[in-house]
Amino acid sequence: MEGNKITFKTIDDYILQFSLEVQENLETVRNVIKESAPDAVEKISYQMPTFYFHGNLVHFAAHKKHIGFYPTSSGIAAFKHELSEYKSSKGAVQFPFGKPIPYELISEIVKFRVAENIKKAEAKLKKKK
Repeated sequence: MEGNKITFKTIDDYILQFSLEVQENLETVRNVIKESAPDAVEKISYQMPTFYFHGNLVHFAAHKKHIGFYPTSSGIAAFKHELSEYKSSKGAVQFPFGKPIPYELISEIVKFRVAENIKKAEAKLKKKK
């Protein structure tokens, strides 16, 4: 039984549950994503802050020892070299607390994902014609 699992309706609700230091990190990640994908829509998906633009763009979340950033497997693969100093998996990367978060790299990955989602959306439109 799941018990008292908290569900979040907004990214603000999600961020407010953390310490001030973590809130600052999350807000900065959020702002970097907003600046890099100004047409993306904020929402909560999988109980994580999510940016949506022609499909899910990226997710991010705070954990005990790191901020997780989830740009899908293509976002990880495209920046594999730049992400090599961080723990990562097929679709996620961990930015540990206590080390600088690579905001510029996050921006580049988000812009890559925007272009990727635009291409997918255009391909879908062409198929419909």
